[in-house]
Amino acid sequence: MAQSPDPTLKITSLKGVTRTLDDWTTMFHLCLVVLPDRPEGALWIPVARRIFQVLGDADCRTAVCVAGSESIARRVLGSASEEFLVFADPDKALARSLGLMHLPGFVHLRQDTALVDAAEGWRPREWQRVADGIAKAMAWSTPQVARAGDPAPTDGWPV
Repeated sequence: MAQSPDPTLKITSLKGVTRTLDDWTTMFHLCLVVLPDRPEGALWIPVARRIFQVLGDADCRTAVCVAGSESIARRVLGSASEEFLVFADPDKALARSLGLMHLPGFVHLRQDTALVDAAEGWRPREWQRVADGIAKAMAWSTPQVARAGDPAPTDGWPV
């Protein structure tokens, strides 16, 4: 079950910047798409892109986290690794600290790193609920999460 993560957990971006989760959220909420460390994780790049195109200018930080090493994150994301703020989670410490059991996941954290909402696996209605909540909290437009051609609903892969 999703939970508020450890705010002192250090996470590193693909650009080599390491900060605590609390530092990453000092100014903004965090809108985080967490992908599995498998090639199939790339199926959710278009979903993340749609969400981030709408919320990217809101008062939240949008990011992708791949539950794997930096090299795996780059393989899963391909050229999209340059589009987003990307975190590598090689020991899955962030995913576990968030209490996620299955990936992909979609998470909304407040500035104090408290969990606002999360969706595990790919259940478009649950992801839409999280997106709606972020948009409301940011007083922003709501992204349309699901579209024709997206992956079929799935429980995803264990963390």
